[in-house]
Amino acid sequence: MDLVNTFLNGLRSALSTDELGELNTACGATKEDIATLKSKYPNCPESLICLLENIDGTYWRKYGDNEIAVCMLGSGVEEDGYPYYLLSTQQMLESSKEEEDVSYLLEYEDDEEAVDPKINREGLLPGTYIHFSDCMNNGGSSRLYIDFNPSDEGVCGQIIRFLHDPDQYEVIANSFDEYLQNLIDGDFIYLEEEELDEEEFD
Repeated sequence: MDLVNTFLNGLRSALSTDELGELNTACGATKEDIATLKSKYPNCPESLICLLENIDGTYWRKYGDNEIAVCMLGSGVEEDGYPYYLLSTQQMLESSKEEEDVSYLLEYEDDEEAVDPKINREGLLPGTYIHFSDCMNNGGSSRLYIDFNPSDEGVCGQIIRFLHDPDQYEVIANSFDEYLQNLIDGDFIYLEEEELDEEEFD
């Protein structure tokens, strides 16, 4: 897919030499894992499938004897400059089994920005979303999801960013294709941000 190839070429140009060396040890997901992901999530975007066929995750992912931790994604939102890891196919399948509750934020009616109106008030229910990315601080403060069960104001396949403290669920793109294009158009600026010590967030 041209979009994914453009994204990967831009990514490789933006990474440091060490990060690129790590990324080059990665390989694509197995046909079995891809088939399982497609089976459980029939609406899974082809661009995500294509990305996983090239790189099956960068979040403390072991490839043979090598373990890599390379941030390759971003949120595409200016106030969140952190880079993000791509989860592996297996990590996505495992992490997306649980319900992501947004109801506790809806109690604060004075904070209209806590939950985007495009997001279903019932939350992210098992089988209706794919958790595909965690922030560089090991996912504790920000995660990215593909949402297949939006509110009437949203669209199926929209990209949601969860940000902690203050907790917020926001739609940052209408599709995974649009999300990748936004990262390309932003010239991968999130990879140029000053690196933070991950131990601060442990």
